[in-house]
Amino acid sequence: MEFFTYEWLGKPVWMWAGFHALVAGLLAFDLGLLHRDKNHEIGVKESLLLTAFYFTLGLAFGGWVWWMLGPQAGQEYVTGLVIEKSLSMDNVFVIAVILTSLGVPRAAQHRVLVWGILAAVLLRGLMIGLGSALVQQAHWVLSVFAVFLLFIGLKMLISKEDEAKDVRDGAAFRLLKRLVPITDELHGQHFTVRKADPKTGKTVRWLTPLAVALVLVNVADVIFAVDSVPAIFAITTDPFIVYTSNIFAILGLRALYFALAAMVDRFAYLKTALAFILLFIGAKIIVADTFDLVHLPPWVSLAVTVFLLAGGIGYSLWRTRGATDTGGAAHGKVATST
Repeated sequence: MEFFTYEWLGKPVWMWAGFHALVAGLLAFDLGLLHRDKNHEIGVKESLLLTAFYFTLGLAFGGWVWWMLGPQAGQEYVTGLVIEKSLSMDNVFVIAVILTSLGVPRAAQHRVLVWGILAAVLLRGLMIGLGSALVQQAHWVLSVFAVFLLFIGLKMLISKEDEAKDVRDGAAFRLLKRLVPITDELHGQHFTVRKADPKTGKTVRWLTPLAVALVLVNVADVIFAVDSVPAIFAITTDPFIVYTSNIFAILGLRALYFALAAMVDRFAYLKTALAFILLFIGAKIIVADTFDLVHLPPWVSLAVTVFLLAGGIGYSLWRTRGATDTGGAAHGKVATST
């Protein structure tokens, strides 16, 4: 038991182990109990209830962080959670395009998203570990993060919203198809299926569109992590807070997907709000860390993020009031920002 008292990345091993046990329990609860019926389709109401559950649990974990590590750490965690969830919302629209283009039915979408969390935990962990090591070795890396965030924020503001292309025309899909055989049709909710190779006649394992969707969803998660991971390092460089807030944001986002994707046409100005959040965070790093002028406490960053996000959502809903969903998510008409 002495092993669990050793420190790893600044925190005792038992804290890391306990958090991963909690995540594993949530995934088992989600897959094993809530969604034992593979044909069950998640509606907007259930999606919002699950979102509230995960967000409440994330805040409760933040209370525990506050109690264990102090008010500063608690504020940093909550700020990081809100920022990561805000920036990840844009990812929902890209995921909607992927699942729609590959013809994944709603009953199977949750399976793809939940299993995608397992890969996301590993990928985010690797990226955060690398970012933490870079920041610890060279503090000027934060300034590089700031410039990158400013660039992405400006790009999101000036880029035009075009209709997304079919993912089957993308480079990632074409590369995957060259590497492994892919079936044209779904096979229930199986990720792989054994079929005869038409060229050799031998029975080989093929990927189904469900597996392709899982791969592309995680590719999208990595792309968006390139934006969001540097953003949270502007709030704190504590690897434990950075990692746990990231993972809780991902858990909640998967639950929010079914409500947000169904209302994609109502969030026309969300992208602008996210761009201003990135610009604010980038400017914060420049002012506070690069030039050491003004240091903003975590609650100020949290307040600004909530204000911008709420403003973007509220303005979007107001401008599209009375409008009905035209099926943007269903037909792949989702704007991307990266």
